[in-house]
Amino acid sequence: MRSVALSPQSRQAALDSMEIEQLDVLVIGAGVVGGGAALDAATRGLSVGLVEARDFASGTSSRSSKLIHGGLRYLEMLDFRLVAEALAERSLLLDKLAPHLVHPIPFLYPLKHRVWERVYAGAGVALYDSMAALSGRSRGVPHHRHLTRRGARRLVPALKRDALIGALHYYDAQVDDARHTMFLSRTAAAYGAHVASRTRVIGLLRESDRVVGATVKDLESGREFDVRARQVVNTTGVWTDETQALAGERGQFHVRASKGVHLVVPRDRIRSESGLILRAGKSVLFVIPWGRHWIIGTTDTDWSLSKDHPAASRSDIDYLLNHINAVLVEPLTHDDVEGVFAGLRPLLHGEDDATSQLSREHAVATSVKGLVVVAGGKYTTYRIMAKDAVDAAVHAMSSHLDRMVPPSCTEDVPLLGADGYDAVWNQRHLLASASGLGIGRIEHLLKRYGSLAHEVLDLIAEQKDLGDPLTGADDYLRAEVVYATTHEGARHLEDTIARRTRISIETFDRGTVVAEEVATLMGEVLGWTPEQQANEVNHYLKRVEAERESQTMPDDETADAARMGAGDVVPVSVTA
Repeated sequence: MRSVALSPQSRQAALDSMEIEQLDVLVIGAGVVGGGAALDAATRGLSVGLVEARDFASGTSSRSSKLIHGGLRYLEMLDFRLVAEALAERSLLLDKLAPHLVHPIPFLYPLKHRVWERVYAGAGVALYDSMAALSGRSRGVPHHRHLTRRGARRLVPALKRDALIGALHYYDAQVDDARHTMFLSRTAAAYGAHVASRTRVIGLLRESDRVVGATVKDLESGREFDVRARQVVNTTGVWTDETQALAGERGQFHVRASKGVHLVVPRDRIRSESGLILRAGKSVLFVIPWGRHWIIGTTDTDWSLSKDHPAASRSDIDYLLNHINAVLVEPLTHDDVEGVFAGLRPLLHGEDDATSQLSREHAVATSVKGLVVVAGGKYTTYRIMAKDAVDAAVHAMSSHLDRMVPPSCTEDVPLLGADGYDAVWNQRHLLASASGLGIGRIEHLLKRYGSLAHEVLDLIAEQKDLGDPLTGADDYLRAEVVYATTHEGARHLEDTIARRTRISIETFDRGTVVAEEVATLMGEVLGWTPEQQANEVNHYLKRVEAERESQTMPDDETADAARMGAGDVVPVSVTA
């Protein structure tokens, strides 16, 4: 598949095409499910539009635990079907769909009780591995093993001696969620979908009792126009109810938001060669390897405040630190925290008050003709959700098409960067020699861009200083900022610092040191004036200041008020 750039020019062309064409499918929301739905529909031969009010993955899909997993917790809840489905998807992503973005990672599960817990937990992990093997696909990760206390502490010296009597060591997989989600939208564009971020749906078009498209607003220019489509697919996650309300109808189900908070700390603060999974009340706590860092999370609490910018409070941070410190020889403090991020899970509304009991499974509904709604689910099973949503759209419009629409084929459609990844990985020493970059730099690029890494290297070959690391965020090269702007749809400073890279959570300054340099590089591509560039930097600095203030507040209400003190660089409102 040819590489297609999500460039400023391609965005404009997509908007122009959506204004004049009648689409088969218009997808609202470019999170992981929306990008997956656009790719699914495009690869069935349908004409597709994908619009997103903010940036790709700017909501839940960039703020997950960054795991591709079956979910041991769901196995304990006897939800075998969900676990089996997720494990099959994990294998697909590891082996075929996104091997450049999804990688195996080890976890240690400490045991605290002799005999019975090893039998009970061991049987669960063995079943977990067996279900992966029985999925009909490669398991994709090594088999689990049992460890003594000495063996476990050799692997994880950070654990207190009295925190365990032994352990289980098993594997799951990890993904850079924001990059994977962006790659879904970019791959959909490569298959012909019209893709545009910063494009808000401000109304749904009705003819009689049917939805026939949407009125959208280009938030960059203020231009408004109608997009006509045979079917509209609502994949807006925690905003599902608000989008459904544009149709003037009540949906068949409602979505409730659950807040999940994660901390990021430097790798040297926890001495370990493996991730951890710990019991935390009714939920679990993960300590996840993340490059030169650890991600610690997550919380699971009801959230009814701003969905645009969910805020982490001091109590959220204390909760996570207290639980992890209970097992660490050297406890973590607030000063060890580099980054904090909070995301909202879209849960199907249940009857139980505890959000951990609400359904993680997904549902698809067509309560209004012409409008398909999909919600719920897990990040790992996004492809199944997308397939089910497009199946519903195809079924609804089959009588209006003069052809048969084939079934989903996305299980055989690798994302851009996946084709040839293994071969390019094997050539990494040659790439390092030819480019003048260190082998570590090349491996970093390959795990972020796959076989498209040569496009980044081409930028460096044309302009040598783009091969220099960013000042204050030296894990990333200057070329990556330029590439994010020319090829990956980054329109604003936050898009690059928070999602195309993860500088906003990987540095103690939260990206403020690098903001000027990134703005200069982006501005050269986007044609920003000095005033626009200063505005971008100012907005980003205010965002970081508001987030820091919110994280000192004692509860959700005060944290939300503090975070809302910094607005969006491009206001996302119907009247904007």
